[in-house]
Amino acid sequence: MTTQAERVPALVEQFKGGLAAPICLTWEWTYACNLSCAHCLSSSGRRDPLELSTAEMKSVIDELQRMQVFYVNVGGGEPTVRPDFWELLDYAVAHQVGVKFSTNGLRLTPDRARRLAATDYVDVQISLDGATREVNDAVRGRGSYDMAMRAMENLAAAGFGEFKISVVMTRQNVSQLDDFAAIADRFGAQLRITRLRPSGRGADVWDELHPTDAQQRELYTWLVAHGDRVLTGDSFFHLNALGSQPIPGLNLCGAGRVVCLIDPVGDVYACPFAIHDAFKAGNVRAAGGFQDVWQHSDLFADLRRPSTGGACASCSAYDVCQGGCMAAKFFTGLPLDGPDPECVKGHGAAALTAVDPTATPRPSGDHSHRTVSLGMPAVRTARPDRLCDESPLAGMAGTAGTAATTGTTSTTDGEGERS
Repeated sequence: MTTQAERVPALVEQFKGGLAAPICLTWEWTYACNLSCAHCLSSSGRRDPLELSTAEMKSVIDELQRMQVFYVNVGGGEPTVRPDFWELLDYAVAHQVGVKFSTNGLRLTPDRARRLAATDYVDVQISLDGATREVNDAVRGRGSYDMAMRAMENLAAAGFGEFKISVVMTRQNVSQLDDFAAIADRFGAQLRITRLRPSGRGADVWDELHPTDAQQRELYTWLVAHGDRVLTGDSFFHLNALGSQPIPGLNLCGAGRVVCLIDPVGDVYACPFAIHDAFKAGNVRAAGGFQDVWQHSDLFADLRRPSTGGACASCSAYDVCQGGCMAAKFFTGLPLDGPDPECVKGHGAAALTAVDPTATPRPSGDHSHRTVSLGMPAVRTARPDRLCDESPLAGMAGTAGTAATTGTTSTTDGEGERS
């Protein structure tokens, strides 16, 4: 009889060659966002005027149904600020495409929470990057902690079930892991932790926010002890080099193999953390749509070819860490066949000493609120010529809008959020 331990490596080897359809498709529905997150992976904030229309979004959903993509991770920006968000969610569910959407909680009112609790094939992920108001709001913006907690209270009161609490691990919150778990237990939720990548505006704060070597070890030890209750996706496989017990999860870079990203204008990227022209495989508006991109793009074909491991191949830990994260390497200026910048063996730190910071690739597509302030009038006096010039909070009133409107960060003046 084949054991679970024997089946997992076999699946990983199969995944390396790619699948006919992605296991996990991340789909960002808008770049519009109400918050000011220092580490936003997609540099979100303003809506792009070329954003896919409602009809185009439904056409992609139809295609995903035909490909038997059973669910998508919907994000942004803040996806719920799309006027057609609830229409699209219902359409996806009606067409057998489940939706797990990430939100900062802006529009999860008691009524919306009850509606979600009564809808099948929908999961909700609340973004929270500090177990305390002080830690969270320093990164996500003033008022964001209270907004997230209010949304969780509404979901719990509605009997939604085991929604997710998504945490990006930073230097400031690694010590709060037990506190995050306690918050999840309090609401009957499940904790999901992800790795900070130097992507989007995260590239500007990565040196300041990414966990130290000691914290990486602390995180590994905690995951070994609690990993059966925590979701990690493929975030921390680079930590497997620290011990003989692998962290639960995919433990493989699935970029272009089992995962990819569709952005708000229909561009398809190999990895949700690598929004850069070097990793753009095509666009869903082109002939053949998403399926043609996934199955026939040259980029994805290249990513699915066997890797030699490059400089990491001779390392004794290569089989368990797989060389680390492609996006983390790319945006710190390291070669894709080189060590992860957070390599626990120290190879990444050594390689970084030879990198010219001025030559480090910059993420593509900055949608930050640089010319439009968040404090725009709540009452619309005229329809703007471009919807991206309109505050996502326009027309809203009450405490949820107030919390988001006053959002600030201590590290950047940009805006956005993606989990």
